[in-house]
Amino acid sequence: MPDYSFEQAARDSGFKHICGVDEAGRGPLAGPVCAAAVILPENCEIEGLNDSKKLSEKKREALYDVIIEKALDYYIAFGSLEEIEEYNILNATYFAMNRAINGLKAVDFALIDGNRVPTDIKVNCATVVKGDAKSMSIAAASILAKVTRDRLLLEYDKKYPLYEFAKHKGYGTKLHTDLIKKHGTCEIHRLSFLKNILGE
Repeated sequence: MPDYSFEQAARDSGFKHICGVDEAGRGPLAGPVCAAAVILPENCEIEGLNDSKKLSEKKREALYDVIIEKALDYYIAFGSLEEIEEYNILNATYFAMNRAINGLKAVDFALIDGNRVPTDIKVNCATVVKGDAKSMSIAAASILAKVTRDRLLLEYDKKYPLYEFAKHKGYGTKLHTDLIKKHGTCEIHRLSFLKNILGE
C-alpha cells in the first residue's frame, strides 16, 4: 500500500510543496494521453487510496471526488493525439506531465511514477518505479489521470458509437481491434499504433 515515505524524504531535504505525478493512456490505440499532478496535505488520510489499476471503476470514481476535495492543489493535462503522432507517445506523455506540474500554483519537488525524468522538467524531482503503489501523492495522481481519461473516452463513445469506446476505453482489446478491422479508423485513432492491425 502507498504511504508518505517518499514525500517525507523530500520534506527532510527541505522541500515544501511536493506533488505526485502519473499518467494514464500510454498504451491505448485511441485518444490522448492524460497526466495529473497532485499535492496532498502532509500525512493526509484517504481510505482505500491505491494504484488506480488495482481498483474498480466505481472505487476510482469515488476516490476521485475525495482527492479533489482534500488536495491542496492539483492539475490535469493532456498530450494530444497530434503530439503522439508527431513526437511519439513517450514525448507526448512528458508534455502532459510537464503541463500538469506547471499548472500547479506552487511546487518545488515532483515525485514521478516510472524510471525516467520527463524532458524539460523545471522543478526538482525523483522517479519512483511503480510509484502509484508506493507513494500516496502518485497514487492520487494516477486516479485523477485515469478517471479523467476514462470520462473522455465515454464522450468519444457517444461521438463514435461504432467503436464501443465505453467498453474498452481505447485499449487494444479483441473487441476494439475487430471493430477497427470492420469499420476502419476514426479521427481519434493513433495511426502510428495501428500499422500491424491495419497490415501496413
